[in-house]
Parts: sequence; structure tokens; C-alpha cells
Amino acid sequence: MDTKELERIHVGIPKMCKDLAAGKVSRREFLRTTTLLGLSAPVAYALVGEITGEEMIPAAHAQEEPQRGGTLRISMPVMEITDPATVDWSQKGNLLRFVIEPLVQLGADNIARPWLAESWEASDDLTQWTFRLRQNATWNNGDAFTADDVVATFTRWLDPATGSSNFGRFNALQNEAGDGIREDGVVKVDDHTVQFNLRTADLGLPELMTDYPALMTHRSFAGDFQDNPIGTGPFTMTDFAVGQNASFARRPEGEYWNDGFWVDGIEVIDHGDDTNATLSALRSGQVDLIYEMQIGQVPAVQEVEELVLYETITAQTGVARMHVTEPPFDILQVRQAIQACIDHDLLLELAYEGLGVPGEDHHVAPVHPEYAEIPRIAQDYDRARELLAEAGFPDGIDITIDCVAAPTWEPNTCQVIAQMVRPAGINLTVNIMPGGTYWDRWTVAPFGFTSWTHRPLGVTVLNLAYRSGVPWNETGYANPDFDALLDQANGTYDVDERRAIMDQLETMLRDDAIIVQPYWRAIHTASRNNLRGFELQPAREFHLQNVWLAEA
Repeated sequence: MDTKELERIHVGIPKMCKDLAAGKVSRREFLRTTTLLGLSAPVAYALVGEITGEEMIPAAHAQEEPQRGGTLRISMPVMEITDPATVDWSQKGNLLRFVIEPLVQLGADNIARPWLAESWEASDDLTQWTFRLRQNATWNNGDAFTADDVVATFTRWLDPATGSSNFGRFNALQNEAGDGIREDGVVKVDDHTVQFNLRTADLGLPELMTDYPALMTHRSFAGDFQDNPIGTGPFTMTDFAVGQNASFARRPEGEYWNDGFWVDGIEVIDHGDDTNATLSALRSGQVDLIYEMQIGQVPAVQEVEELVLYETITAQTGVARMHVTEPPFDILQVRQAIQACIDHDLLLELAYEGLGVPGEDHHVAPVHPEYAEIPRIAQDYDRARELLAEAGFPDGIDITIDCVAAPTWEPNTCQVIAQMVRPAGINLTVNIMPGGTYWDRWTVAPFGFTSWTHRPLGVTVLNLAYRSGVPWNETGYANPDFDALLDQANGTYDVDERRAIMDQLETMLRDDAIIVQPYWRAIHTASRNNLRGFELQPAREFHLQNVWLAEA
């Protein structure tokens, strides 16, 4: 494509090409930014090869001829699902994704690709986006998928009464009062074209549409998906028993728009919190694929010829977060004292066997394209004791952190943190509880350890978790200066300029000491060796369009 053709897609793409040629941006940054601006992934990959002289090919799928048929059996928690807009676990998103779909899908290579949308384009200033929808997608009740469904879904998301994390995710579509969607925020242009008019610019809009609470629901959806599971996806729900199992059957031939799905059905089996039971089910052939596994189980998988191990580096993490309105965490010096006790390298080694990257207490990962490297706070017990004394606790302090029992890396991390803070006079009790109990109160606990899944952009995480007043802001952090800088970062597509803003945002979060962010996790899962076409996606999303079962 020549410069004029690239400019027609977006004025920022030719500059990205020049920056890639000059070595100012990495190939990863180029791919991520240009695809967000509307360039198709195949063209973006081809341009990388043309500009750098080094061919960059996305992960290849198996070269064998796929076989249709069979039931894919997966070990994964089966949790209650009512409203897809309010789901708060990735596992729930995977169950839903078999039946309903997003406008945009995030691949295993961390690149956003059209899904129910066919393409998109953005205005030069990133405030107006036009999405063109697939014309051959239908709901499993026979209705066509149209712009009416998109408008209705976004209107529900942006209603505070819905209680969706999408209220913060799509903050730029809120009205000035912050109590609903903008009057012209989401506009039906025609049956298969939707225009988004943002209050503030946002480069990441397509990637926001990939997250698990951002799945499209039918225009008639009234709030209970299990009672009326209408979807555009490849499967229909045939059975659903919380804590036990869920079954899905392939839609009849010709009903579904994508020909790539090969299995006839999916059976999800819930083995509870016992990861040994999960692995045993895989080894015995009871299931073909497991959702996740513990670090300590990696050698056991590697020893079995019939099993395949998958690994990827991600922006998945956990945060020991302090609610800044709850005593004693409403005192800055208390929070800073806890931070000053942490040796992130040692914490990674002891709690996660070193399989990851140390954190820096600001929730932006090195794999994020706009990540800015800032100095990490060094462990300093003298400084921690001084800060406690300034806060009014010269003799130390007793505090409690809540965490889930499984997966085990979470309580293990909390136990190591408790050991690290003890020399400063901080007596930290680790309150381990069932997952359901923790997640019922995760946003209000004074001190809690919360796992966060991978998001493709750092700004996405910051918008979800640290912007003032958003549903998933579990720290109670409210900083107008932070919000204003975040708006600025959202609307900046120049990588260097965006990184300079991120430097300020990361520094703000680190210095305000609202989280101890121990490390970024490498993640693993495993399958039987007759499973073909599976890729481990960084957020553990199950994208099964290329998956098939060979004869065992």
C-alpha cells in the first residue's frame, strides 16, 4: 500500500511506518497501534516485513487437514451467569463466548481483529469511530445481527443501574453528568454501520471491545442470560448447572457466519478448587483441555507424553491493594511503609518460582506498548519504620489482608508479603477465604489481594481500575489529575508521546502507594496431544475457531 492509501485509513499510519523504519518504535508497537487505527492484521504484518526486511509471521496453525466432529471436554469452573455485562471472572467470559460474541477479538499475538465487526476507521483526532458490521451474522433465534443490537447493548452498558464495568471501560461515551450514555454517543448509520462519538479521544476503543464483559447481547435482552441464551455464536447452550457442568451444541450447518469451528459440541466440567483433580482428569483422558494449572504442576505435565504444555508471557498479575478511604489505609505513610518492605525479585522467586517479571507497584506491564520504565521502590526497613512513626504507629501496626484459597499462587504471595513486612513492625494476618466469599466483597475490603487478567494496553487497566468512581476501582482512589492525564494518554497514538504521559501516570500510582504489585505472571495450561489448533491467549480467552480433535 502506498502512503496515500495508508492515509485514507488513518493519517497516523504513515508516521508509524516512518518511525518503524527509523527504529523509533518496535515491531510490536507498530502492529498494535496500526491495527487499532484500522489497518488489517495481515497488511500490518506484511508492512513489518517490507519495512524491516524481516518477515514477521503470526503463529501458524497445524498444517494437518482439520477433522469435523467430536465433543471438546474442558475442565473449568462453571459459575453463575445472569447478565453478561456484569461478569467479573474470565471463566464466565469463556462460557459466554461459546454463545455470544464481541465486535472485536484479541488474538494470541495480542492483536485486535474484527469479529462481529468487519472493519473500523477512526477520525484523525480519534473522537469519531465508524464500525461496519458483518451482514451474515444471525442470532440463534433467527433474527439478523444489526446496528440496533449494538446500540441497545451499549446503552445498557452505559446505564449506571446496570452495574457493568463497561461503564468505566467506555468512559469516553458517558455524558457530561456521568449518569448515562451521550445523546449521540452510539449512532445507527444504517443496519450494518455504527458510529461512536467520543467525549474524549481514545486510541484503544477497538481493544476495549475485546474484553469479556463486552460481548454483544440481543436488542431484547432483559438481564438473565441463562433463562434466554440468545447469541450469534457457534454454539447453543443445552445444559448449565452451576458448580457442576455446562454443555453446548454446535448450531446447525449454515446458520453460523464463520465456517472455522470444527467440534460438534463442548462439555465443561467443574472440578472445583482442587487443581490436582483437574490435572488427574486431564491425565486420565476425562477432559481434553484445562483452563489453568499451578506453577508446581508444570513438571508433572512435561513428564507425560500424551500431554501438551502451553506457556505465554502476559500482563496477568495480582495486586495487594489498599482501600484509601478505610483506616488505617487512609494514611499515605502507612501505605508507603508497606511498599517499602517489599523485595519484588525475591517475592517473585518465593511465590511464583521466578516465572515472570517483577512488578513496580503501578499496574502497567513491560509487555504493554506504552510502558515506561521508572525506578522501583527498594526494600528499606528503616524507611518503613520512619513512615509508620510519622503515621502515628511508632510501635508497629496489626492489619489483615483478604485473599482467595485457590489458585494457590495468590495465598502464597500474601504469605510472603506477610513475612516481608514483619521486620518493620507490621503484623499482617492473611485471611484466606473461598473464592465466592472474597468476590462478593472484593471492591470494599480494606486490604485485599485481587488477581487481574491480561489487558492489551496499559491505559485499559488504568481506566478499569484506577479512574475515579468506576465500578472496578477497588482502591477507592480518586485523583482528578490522574484522570486528566489518563484522558490525554487515551487520545495519543504517537508511541513516544504516549509513553511520556504513562511515565507520569505510573509515577503517580507508585508514589500514592495504593497497591503492592508483586509480579507479572507467565501463565500455563495443558491439553491432550490429540487437540489441534489451540493457542493460549494472554487473557485465557478460549478462541476455538481453529480447534479440532484428531483421533487419539
